[in-house]
Amino acid sequence: MADYIGAIDQGTTSTRFIVFDRAGRIVSSAQEEHEQIYPQPGWVEHDADEIWRRTESVIAKAMQGGRIGPTDLAAIGITNQRETTIVWNKKTGKPVCNAIVWQDTRVAPQVAEFSKNGGQGRYRAKTGLPLATYFSGLKIRSILENVPGARAQAQAGDLICGTVDCFLIWKLTGGASGGVHVTDVTNASRTQLMSLATLQWDESILKDFGIPIQILPKIASSSEIYGQAKIPAIRDVPIAGVLGDQQAALIGQVCFKPGQAKNTYGTGCFMLLNTGEKIIPSKFGLITTVAYKLGKKPAHYALEGSIAITGALVQWLRDNLGLISSSEEIEKLAKTVEDNGGVYFVPAFSGLYAPYWKDTARGIIAGLTRYVNKGHLARAVLEATAFQVREVVDAMAKDSNMSLDFLRADGGMVRNNLLMQFQADILGIPVVRPRVSETTALGACYAAGLAVGFFKDADELCANWALDQRWEPKMDEASRERPYYFWKKAVTRSFDWVE
Repeated sequence: MADYIGAIDQGTTSTRFIVFDRAGRIVSSAQEEHEQIYPQPGWVEHDADEIWRRTESVIAKAMQGGRIGPTDLAAIGITNQRETTIVWNKKTGKPVCNAIVWQDTRVAPQVAEFSKNGGQGRYRAKTGLPLATYFSGLKIRSILENVPGARAQAQAGDLICGTVDCFLIWKLTGGASGGVHVTDVTNASRTQLMSLATLQWDESILKDFGIPIQILPKIASSSEIYGQAKIPAIRDVPIAGVLGDQQAALIGQVCFKPGQAKNTYGTGCFMLLNTGEKIIPSKFGLITTVAYKLGKKPAHYALEGSIAITGALVQWLRDNLGLISSSEEIEKLAKTVEDNGGVYFVPAFSGLYAPYWKDTARGIIAGLTRYVNKGHLARAVLEATAFQVREVVDAMAKDSNMSLDFLRADGGMVRNNLLMQFQADILGIPVVRPRVSETTALGACYAAGLAVGFFKDADELCANWALDQRWEPKMDEASRERPYYFWKKAVTRSFDWVE
């Protein structure tokens, strides 16, 4: 009898394979980074073939390291960076160009073009999403328009496309020799090509964008058997769960009830609030998305606040300015000062996402004086994450008429105690971290496990959740609102920098 579930966690900067037991504990894992490609300002790309090589490698390493064979795995789940887009030749398996990453802003002119007729919210009613550089649909259009021969190949039936999950499933299940071309509802909901109501591709939007429907994958639920793995390390293991990374974290944090929310602190920050089977259109700058669909059960939806740059700002401080030599050092540097010294850092490197959706914003540092030192700058970098999350929480409360009792936090930045305490302070509610911090991979594990009967139901999964740490707010209201006022002031200074 198989004792474990494997989870592929394909993220923006690295790929991991983690093996979990029935209690949601990690048995074995392996991780490898891949190259970030910046061809010109605002463009961000990945080599999809490199991502596939890293995926094969980490699977083999984790299986070997844990002395685990294919028959020990009941199923495999996949979670992935969501809007990153790949177009490839189905006969050769070769991508026609590098993957266009979710952070990439090259389609900004098309966003402006489509917004002229109906505004930025032109497709919101159907898709839950504003027109923005973030989503996949215009990235697919850009590849078909700008890669020589791509549109002709697509119309001839030689090309297929999808988000990273789709590419990995196709590769895992045989690739050019019978690979399954499928995605799940959570990833499909981030393309701006799927109707939230029908959970199918919307032909009128496809026509507007000039995308032939035959290149798109079949849309399936987040928890079902899609096919069997063909690569040696996991041969014949069913691929049985797929979720976009933030929806996976929602399940990993067992937020199965309406009103429950989690925030993932990674390259960006992504907060999701489960709204149940109800689609809630946002009026305050959030997006409406599919939270998950478990087998034949009805889909659950979510309000999401997407923030582009949070952990990436710490990396920028390390790699571009050299103020720290590792991301972990930022907390120590920030603790050398009592406060931010009046400095506010708005990291609009690729525009602003929720709740503003301004592609023309750019990053600024406001409030500089001769008094300011690198400790103040480090503190401003951390506080920028907490301020952006506060803006999303405020918008979420207005849209949903639900107020949070506490915030469930996960992701790499939750190990930073200074940030987590400031987050609780600026929100005025407790922030909690679960014992298993790898909630994204855990969510993919849970989805796959439910599909094959490894896990019985949501109640069993909820019993696995355990508290690791809790931060209580310590600021009074005046101390909380004054820096937030200056943050909001700084944000307005970043608007419309690109003309």
